[in-house]
Amino acid sequence: MLVAFAGVYAIAGSPLALVVLGLQVLFARRRSWWLIALQAAAAYGSVFAFGSSVGILGFVAGSLLLTRLWPLAPAVAGSAVLLGPADPVISMVLVTLVIYGLATMVDRIEEVTAARLSLAMTAAAEERLRIAAELSKSLGSALDTIATSARAGTPDVETARRSLSAARAAATGYRAMSLGPELTTAKAMLVAAGVATEVRMRHAEPLGPAGALLAAVLREAVTEIVRRRAATRCVIETVTDDDTVRLSISHDGSRSAADESLADLPEQVAAAGGTLTTGIDASAHVVVEVTLPATRLPAAPAPSTRLSTALLAAVLIGFSVKGLLLAGSWWPAPLLLVIVVIHLRSIEGRRMPALAVLAVLALAPIPVFGEAWLGTTGFLAGPILLALRLRVAVPLVAALMAVVAVAGVLIGLPYPLAVNYTVSTLVTGLVVYGLVTLARLDRELSAARDGLARSVVVVERLRAARDLHDLLGHTLAAILLKSELARRLEPDLARAELDDVLAMTEQAMTDLRTVSGERGTLSLAGEADSARSVLTAAGIDASVELGHGTLGAEVETALGVVLREAVTNVLRHSSARHCTISTSERDGEVRLTVRNDGAQDKPVRPPDPARLIRPA
Repeated sequence: MLVAFAGVYAIAGSPLALVVLGLQVLFARRRSWWLIALQAAAAYGSVFAFGSSVGILGFVAGSLLLTRLWPLAPAVAGSAVLLGPADPVISMVLVTLVIYGLATMVDRIEEVTAARLSLAMTAAAEERLRIAAELSKSLGSALDTIATSARAGTPDVETARRSLSAARAAATGYRAMSLGPELTTAKAMLVAAGVATEVRMRHAEPLGPAGALLAAVLREAVTEIVRRRAATRCVIETVTDDDTVRLSISHDGSRSAADESLADLPEQVAAAGGTLTTGIDASAHVVVEVTLPATRLPAAPAPSTRLSTALLAAVLIGFSVKGLLLAGSWWPAPLLLVIVVIHLRSIEGRRMPALAVLAVLALAPIPVFGEAWLGTTGFLAGPILLALRLRVAVPLVAALMAVVAVAGVLIGLPYPLAVNYTVSTLVTGLVVYGLVTLARLDRELSAARDGLARSVVVVERLRAARDLHDLLGHTLAAILLKSELARRLEPDLARAELDDVLAMTEQAMTDLRTVSGERGTLSLAGEADSARSVLTAAGIDASVELGHGTLGAEVETALGVVLREAVTNVLRHSSARHCTISTSERDGEVRLTVRNDGAQDKPVRPPDPARLIRPA
């Protein structure tokens, strides 16, 4: 658009306009006072040396408004009043507003984008803290109990078993604690059970504990419906208001079943500041309804619709006034007013009927008002670019410019002036297109901020579930195995196993911090020794052959996590008697391989050779 602006002045006989353009582009990237000084010299030189329109001074005034030197902008406008007639002065003001408005809106979009990223990071951090608090309360105290019993020489097998069960349940829960995915699962379960199900989703994914509680209520209620097989129809509805999120489950089964399935969930919901009720509606259907406070996200910068609307109105009115001055009459004013109103009313979205009306208003009066009406064709070019795809809009705008050029020649305008009106059609159209497009983008970014934050929270929950399974679940399984072994051995022999339990408990504490978001590092050699110890305790002949050299912390941690996952799979999903863990390094890459002889014909999970190649 700036190119088109400068092109108008260059065609008018001012090569310095291209210098002004180049400085404007540089100023958009680096707002320095010396660029404004050079721009002012080029703009005033164009006016005095080449006699170009004072409208080019709008570039200087617009740049000044974007800096601390903004008080000088009125002085530039005043000089334009002294140097030129009213029409070029209006052009100067319009250029000033466009330069300032477009630059300000670009800054606004950058601010909104930064706010979205910051909001997402904050939401993820809050979810991480919530997960950490839950795990520390449930598993942290259990690990302390296990360590205390190991020091006393009495392995606490029951606590170890409960801890492992809690970790696995938490991993499953974190995967299913987001309300959106849980609704899909619930519908699939009900339909598979022969229950006609309707799901009405009108909610934003809840943040914080609300998501977990709502998902838990839905899961328990649906599980009970399927188990009882007494319902034939179920309606699930979610609604998000300003301050609350509500889940409603209505079915034609028995109320007693609904009450029994909720267990202590009403107390949990009440503790979170919500309500959970069961009752019978007018259709004799059982209704389970839970309402919880919705976590409010930090306020983001408001969309700049007002700014874009004001700028668009100023540009439209300015060009309209220019046309009226050129016509020397106020008779065209009602038609121009209709054009301005159509633009302002359709700033939220272009409609084809409005575009058709604009086409008639922009082209039909040309034979009547002549040169004074040629400037209004830009009011049609902008909506064409906004309403149609570019492959259709660009040829239409080009055709519109051709119509203006031909009309100018037929009216009897000098060729340079006809070309000027032709280029002005594109300039005005780009101004309208730029203002409205930036305003739409700003609104879209603001509307998407909540969705991004909630998506990040879901990702954080999945990360916690994965780490619980891959890290903490492995360590807790090893603790349980060692504790059971120690309980069956004589005290002297059990002491070595209990020492391993203590060491593993410390490792579990580290894993707990990792799951909670405090990322640590793993030693591949240490993980290999731990894996050999666990496999041996399980009656599996384990051998370790490490052939790698010095690795970076990131590579060691990645390979350590893979090794834990592989060993867990060997223990849970195979009947192995022998297992070999080996590493090798070649051509700057390190390879980890875990082999066992207990592969099942129908594995519980897809077979995984547990190999990972990473740069050493």
